[in-house]
Amino acid sequence: MDANVAAIILAAGGGRRLGGRPKALLSHGGELLVERAIRTARAGGCDAVVVVLGAEATDVQRRTNLAGCTVVVNQDWATGMGSSLRAGLAALAAATPDPYRAAVILLVDQPFVTPEALRAVIASGADLAAATYEGRRGHPVLIAARHWPEASAAAVGDRGARDFLARHEVVPVPCDGSPTDIDLPEDLALLDEA
Repeated sequence: MDANVAAIILAAGGGRRLGGRPKALLSHGGELLVERAIRTARAGGCDAVVVVLGAEATDVQRRTNLAGCTVVVNQDWATGMGSSLRAGLAALAAATPDPYRAAVILLVDQPFVTPEALRAVIASGADLAAATYEGRRGHPVLIAARHWPEASAAAVGDRGARDFLARHEVVPVPCDGSPTDIDLPEDLALLDEA
């Protein structure tokens, strides 16, 4: 396993299409989605975990176990995922004493992404890699540190790293699991929350 890889969990969204329920505070399998993502990142071989919060950040911090994580509060979360990605990459770039070789990006609203998917993407050894599910690219996405400035510059609105990745060759890594997003009220049926 390649060492010195950190996870960035994008968990800032306000769940506008879910009626204003922050996705970080939804639950599945008896745990909040943000805690599930942290567990997945750690089990997937990440050496550090950065959690980017935004909507209801104080409540999320109060209700969740973020021990051992670097927590970044993105005050600009309402502008879209791009600002959260920039905030997470900036936190990793500032890490001392040893910078990380790469970041693996996870979305809090994809609770069915597995630790095995993270391990496979990290083990690819690529500078840019993404999990694929039945041939379709999804998360996690790995971005080597040398690409962080360009990825940050391209991260605007809700597109995250999409425009940056479109300009580069990204190694596809076939994975099991599911990249299903919890975005709409009907998606809540996929969760077993009470």
